[in-house]
Amino acid sequence: MILHWYFARRFIFSLALVTGALGAFMSLVEVVELTRKFRSSDVELVQILQIALLNFPVGINEILPLIVIIATIYLFVQLARSNELVVTRSSGRSGLQALLAPLLVATLVGIIAVTTLNPIASVTSARAERLTDLYLDGDVSVFSLSAEGLWMRQGSVDRQTVIHATNYLAETEIYQNLTFLTYDEDGRAARRINADSAKLVEGAWSLTNAKIWDLDRTANPENTAREYATLELPSTLTAARIQETLGNPKAISIWNLNQTITRLDAAGFSTSRHRIWLQSELSRPLFLMAMVLLSAAFTMRHTRFGGVGRAIVFSILLGFGLHFIRNFAFILGENGQLPALIAAWIPSIAATLLALGFLLHTEDG
Repeated sequence: MILHWYFARRFIFSLALVTGALGAFMSLVEVVELTRKFRSSDVELVQILQIALLNFPVGINEILPLIVIIATIYLFVQLARSNELVVTRSSGRSGLQALLAPLLVATLVGIIAVTTLNPIASVTSARAERLTDLYLDGDVSVFSLSAEGLWMRQGSVDRQTVIHATNYLAETEIYQNLTFLTYDEDGRAARRINADSAKLVEGAWSLTNAKIWDLDRTANPENTAREYATLELPSTLTAARIQETLGNPKAISIWNLNQTITRLDAAGFSTSRHRIWLQSELSRPLFLMAMVLLSAAFTMRHTRFGGVGRAIVFSILLGFGLHFIRNFAFILGENGQLPALIAAWIPSIAATLLALGFLLHTEDG
């Protein structure tokens, strides 16, 4: 038990060290990229650092398999150089027994990533996206789903429009039963528009059977209400932007993902990305275990045998290969060519079995 705790502490230290190093490098690249992106805008360095900090959790969440691979390699190379693995084996413990503690830590890291890091990353990334839109375009577009339908907001700093649609027809990209409420700079309702249906065209909403009430001109808006068979309203929204935002499951906490899938289905939006993302996140602990097994299979050897550098390169390349296969299965699941459960879990299960088989081969011949 003491030996397991010792290996666990060493692995946690390796994870912290690698996370700090890769996180610092990733943040530096993010700051450089944001500086280039905002070079034509009047954005201060403090604001750029704020966005980079908000993007930090989602970046760590994405490179977590790479962190686990490198941390495992670092751990077992250090143990091999200090002859601690030799002492462990001479005491009667096999290589698999020495892996129990790192495997348990990797599983706990995966569980924490799914239950805690994922919700944090979804909130901070959404905030970073809103700030980026504000600094680049001077306006913020917000989308949300509720039991009543889809809510959107568009406009500028001094004028905002809230849009509500009860349904969306994905085949024709038409929104049904819409209400537009425009507010002035003092936050008072200035205009209301109801429409049977609408479609986003280039730079505008194309409304059908619309009725307009001017709320700031008369005590009885109905007297001056106007009706139009067709009407176009200028808009900063685009159909691609709405689809990208609502179709991005990474911006939704895993605790709210099931509810969001239900609401998207009811509103008429595709939920294939959300379903595969949910299952992919749930399988993350198993995939991290596979990364530990894979890295250990290449590095749990005495340094006197040589080839340590080659083994490190092979383990990293194979880890990237498995990660690529997992992402490829994710794409197949998004396109409906594979069921969500198969696309999310089979790569993780296959990676675990492959790594375990290779480890048994190297340990026991």
